[in-house]
Amino acid sequence: MMNTGDQLMCTNGNIFFIEGQIYTVGNIVNKKFFEIETEDGDHWYATKDSNGIYVRFNSIKGKMSDAWFVKA
Repeated sequence: MMNTGDQLMCTNGNIFFIEGQIYTVGNIVNKKFFEIETEDGDHWYATKDSNGIYVRFNSIKGKMSDAWFVKA
């Protein structure tokens, strides 16, 4: 279960999330979805399920990879 304020380390980043950097969990939407806050005050919706913790980036041309995290 994720809680507001939990710390997550990015294990596989992209242009929005840097591998090795720590991010903070923001608002909780439900058991599966929550926000991850970025340094500039924005947030992205993340998922925690049997695959892990990630922010999904659906790219038509496949140039953007999903960002993956673990609890820090």
